Amino acid sequence: MAKNPAKTTPKKKPSSKTSSQKGAAKQPAAPPRKPGRYTPPKPKSTKSSPLWVPSAMFTCLLLGLLVIVANYLGLLPGGAAQNSSLFIGLGLLIAGFGLSTQYR
Repeated sequence: MAKNPAKTTPKKKPSSKTSSQKGAAKQPAAPPRKPGRYTPPKPKSTKSSPLWVPSAMFTCLLLGLLVIVANYLGLLPGGAAQNSSLFIGLGLLIAGFGLSTQYR
């Protein structure tokens, strides 16, 4: 069978553009971005602690520190360092830190 020269498809010429150049010209502009972080609304009223909370907090912290230092210096009754005085000082420090979580 003889080939019909009219039905043969002509060869395409290679394009000078690469695949990355073809898509770059046709991309639409990106829409402006919205802020990425959520900003919570401002509270209508701020909570504040009663005056006794910071007073008791600093009193417990300072008394606990003083009891521990006085115990090591031997200034407490009983002369030598005692474990009971250390536990009292440590308890006062823990109470002061506990109160600091309630301070606003």
